[in-house]
Amino acid sequence: MRQNTYFISDLHLGATYLKNPHDYERRVVRWLHSIKNDAKSLYLMGDILDYWYEYRNVVPRGYVRFLGALAELVDSGVEVTWFIGNHDIWIFDYLPNEIGVKVVDGYQVKDIDGKRFFLSHGDGLGKLKFGFKIIRSVFRNRFCQWIFSAIHPRWTVPFAHRWSSHSRNYSDEKPVFEGEEKEPFITFARDYLQENGHVDYFVLGHRHILLNYDLGKDSRLIVLGDWIHHFSYGRYDGVRLELCEYCE
Repeated sequence: MRQNTYFISDLHLGATYLKNPHDYERRVVRWLHSIKNDAKSLYLMGDILDYWYEYRNVVPRGYVRFLGALAELVDSGVEVTWFIGNHDIWIFDYLPNEIGVKVVDGYQVKDIDGKRFFLSHGDGLGKLKFGFKIIRSVFRNRFCQWIFSAIHPRWTVPFAHRWSSHSRNYSDEKPVFEGEEKEPFITFARDYLQENGHVDYFVLGHRHILLNYDLGKDSRLIVLGDWIHHFSYGRYDGVRLELCEYCE
């Protein structure tokens, strides 16, 4: 019986710092296969791919097993929604048309089985550093995208992967919640509740930490972690949303 809604974020498939990218992708695919019989919806909450750029008639190599597993889910009746992150910004029309996923750039507030959800990757929420604002606006500028597309992929793809590798300090240590005062998503969620009314669950990615935080008044902040360290995901059964870790 299809009754569960799943959330997953920050897979960073294709990243150059992954020790064995093919084994990593296969593990993600095994998780997708494990939910196919009870999932009614799957939300991919951004940075699913470490880098992706769709040219008009060409798409990047790789991700075959992953995209095939997604297509299987969609063909079997699972609704798949992909929220664009700061690494997989340049999804245009190929994945929606070829696979059937719904793509969201930004955030979405919606009711799921009687609960109100705020959904976003999270990179554009709250107070952003000036430098990050500039980079974010450039990456989303249509003219800049057109210029980028005119450069041969033999130059742009290696550059993008080098940029990604240096944009975050990846180590063997799991990112952890360092306290309320250091967590910007808590401030954002509280401000949003005050200005916009009740939300049952804020479901976000981006921060690579696992967090199930009580905001008070039956509202919770869920940060989904990642698959670099946690192999984590969210599962909502229509009553309660819980964070889980995939174990084989």
